[in-house]
Amino acid sequence: MTSQTASAEKRVGKCLLDNWVEERAAAVLDTDGSRVQIQKHGHRGILTVDLASKIEGVSTERASYIPPRGPGVRERGIRGELLEKHITQKISEKVHAEFSPAPPKTDFRSTTQKDFIVEGFVPLDPEPTNVYDYKTDQAVTFWSENHQRVQGVSAVRTSDTPFKKTSMFSTPVTEQLDQLVLPPEN
Repeated sequence: MTSQTASAEKRVGKCLLDNWVEERAAAVLDTDGSRVQIQKHGHRGILTVDLASKIEGVSTERASYIPPRGPGVRERGIRGELLEKHITQKISEKVHAEFSPAPPKTDFRSTTQKDFIVEGFVPLDPEPTNVYDYKTDQAVTFWSENHQRVQGVSAVRTSDTPFKKTSMFSTPVTEQLDQLVLPPEN
């Protein structure tokens, strides 16, 4: 029975083709725990025998690294640096103004204020050229101006009232008194 469990544990963690050297080196340490637990948590005691020791935060590379130092003497003059900063600031302001212009000032006036109330405008009523009576005169409209071109309109007797009621449709031709000449009979 123990040979079956050992072979089953062997099959659980098959090593890679070129990893057999590491597997043989760690075989001595595989005595405690099952194969699955070792693969999950790793081998204890490979790096150090003292299991209570902690890993240091400093590596050999960090301990030996020295950051580079400058020459310790000023390489450029103060005036040159200030001139470069000034030119850089002017160029950056110009580019910023070019790519993000200020929004246009909003006009909060209404249409009436904008279009009809203008400073210096004095309204003048024009002097009438003819005497008109709005109560009795016929209104001038597009249809009253173009009544000759409108289809389906009866004969117009006077030009100032083209759309008044007419009884010519219902009055027999023989009784029409306005007509001086009777239409020819066929």
